[in-house]
Amino acid sequence: MTEGKWKIDILCQLGTASRRFGRLRQSIPGISEKMLAQQLREMEADGLVDRKVYSQTPAKVVYSLTQRGAALNAAAGSLCLWGEQFGLPCNVPNKAEYA
Repeated sequence: MTEGKWKIDILCQLGTASRRFGRLRQSIPGISEKMLAQQLREMEADGLVDRKVYSQTPAKVVYSLTQRGAALNAAAGSLCLWGEQFGLPCNVPNKAEYA
């Protein structure tokens, strides 16, 4: 379900706000378009991410967390805080939200 280098980063970014593909890619340095698309498809199949397509030209697609994805995001933040209490590094960019 969360296997993949970028999925926690995607969860964290979508945990702050719904995003379009381009904005999401900009907010995660180092991820390629191909990898982002693949990870989003997998997360959508797992019920973590919702993909909403607006019928307009040019096409508009917005990604957001489902209730299940938001719960996983909160759990990941809690694990991050636990790790920091015991001297483990945390690479979650929005860890202040979980304090």
